[in-house]
Amino acid sequence: MYAIVETGAKQYRVEVGTEFSVEKLKGEVGDTLSLDKVLLIKSDEETVVGTPYVEGASVKVSVLEQGKAPKVIIFKYLAKKDSRKKKGHRQPFTLLRVEAIERV
Repeated sequence: MYAIVETGAKQYRVEVGTEFSVEKLKGEVGDTLSLDKVLLIKSDEETVVGTPYVEGASVKVSVLEQGKAPKVIIFKYLAKKDSRKKKGHRQPFTLLRVEAIERV
């Protein structure tokens, strides 16, 4: 059984036990969260597609880690203008583990 969920304007295919990283969510390490924007649920017997979301469906996840991704360097350069700009960015993320896929 798997589900497709939406969070942080991105879609993820998840199964029970799957660990995945998403844009930062509120919650401490060890907390249990519920992702309610479920687009599709596929089991052995049936496939349920939402319009746009499956009503009564949720994915229970636990927070494993709150962190920052590796630094991305942004370097802008204009030839012959003596113009150079260097910036860095570290995107915050939340590492989640799927505990259950539920449908009412």
